[in-house]
Amino acid sequence: MSDRPYLRLVREPMSRPDLRRARRRDVVIYRVRVHLDDSDPTIWRRLDLRSNLTLDLLHQVLQVAFDWTDSHLHRFSLGGGAFEHHSQLFLCPYDVENKEWPEDDDGLPATETRLDETLSEPGDVLHYLYDYGDNWELTLRLEEVLTADSDSPAAVVVDGERAAPPEDCGHLLDADSLSDVLPDPTLFEPERLNKGFGDAYFVLRESGINVRLADLVHRLSLTPYGDDLTKAALALAGSRPLDTVAVADNLRAHQWFLDRAKDSGIPLTPAGYLKPADVEEAAKVVPEMGDWIGKQNREVNCYPLLRFREGLQSLGLLRKYKGTLLLTKAGVAAQRDPETLWRHLAGRLVPKSGEKFELQATLLLLAYAATSAGSKMPFEKVAALLNEVGWRHSDGRPVAASSLYHLPVYNVLINLTDQPIDVARRDVVSPGAAALARLALGGS
Repeated sequence: MSDRPYLRLVREPMSRPDLRRARRRDVVIYRVRVHLDDSDPTIWRRLDLRSNLTLDLLHQVLQVAFDWTDSHLHRFSLGGGAFEHHSQLFLCPYDVENKEWPEDDDGLPATETRLDETLSEPGDVLHYLYDYGDNWELTLRLEEVLTADSDSPAAVVVDGERAAPPEDCGHLLDADSLSDVLPDPTLFEPERLNKGFGDAYFVLRESGINVRLADLVHRLSLTPYGDDLTKAALALAGSRPLDTVAVADNLRAHQWFLDRAKDSGIPLTPAGYLKPADVEEAAKVVPEMGDWIGKQNREVNCYPLLRFREGLQSLGLLRKYKGTLLLTKAGVAAQRDPETLWRHLAGRLVPKSGEKFELQATLLLLAYAATSAGSKMPFEKVAALLNEVGWRHSDGRPVAASSLYHLPVYNVLINLTDQPIDVARRDVVSPGAAALARLALGGS
């Protein structure tokens, strides 16, 4: 390269350091001082935080403590600022999914990182950036490690000074500027702020309900159906356990297939369908076939039965091998014990990966099913909520209720009943379906 001095060697970019600590074995209280960088006079809060909080929940705590509305993106960082190369980044869901900056490639999801992985000893520091336009930068410094009680809340505002800048005010940090946008820049109301930790989002997170449902309820809280969805989710989180459900009676269709495949499997036709004799027998136990019109001896002409059987394969209970349906390892265990089958179904209802539309639609259907035993599933309401999230068909049409009938979760719930389905009972949530939906979402 000596004959071409205008060229220079570009070194391989260094990966970001891993600065995380090991998670604590015990849960303690971290007393943390949080101040808004460069504010004059300093705007700060002292918080007592459970050490096992995930950073996505800590984000919501900070939003309450500083009177913000979770209307912008955010990120946490260790070892430096949120856009410094030597920092370790913990990203909000949007940044995890979109990676708009190359440096985000090494960032970890805030949802999977706990507070005690970022702070360990007094003096440790964690950085937080909220709103990449106004750039509100907070520094969190661990002051004390205190003993936690069994009922210690997730967060408490202990002390602090001055009101935080309002949203979208343009990075105003000094008292004179803030006096133009705040009625009283000196105001600090810990009692009011602590009441914010009793809002629905924190109740849902503390209850153990599926985190993605809690986030979705929070996101939709200000939409036309937001209050209704919040009410359903809180009922799921706080109501008494459902009456005992006769599990085996609600799983007759599932059990028939598992029993039939127990020994040598279920032989299929050369085209890959159930044979006529099996179709006739299965049609007697699959609830959705209760009012199916026509001769019930060809699976290709019995769509509810075909969909149910294919659903068992998608749920990991049956597998196709050389023209025969065989039990999977999970299917073998489920065939022996209805309770095992019940738990397996609950564990597979919420998609672990795949399309985000299916995930969000499934969570909403389960939330309403879990609290709607004996009532019809509110498909129009769920479709309206999905439209509020921003979902549309490729041609711009809004999501319709009919789109939800194709979801795997619908096929499972509609066939979880101890009675055949007819026109009058179609889309009615059975007690069994409500119980399974609750279990799938982490409820009692």
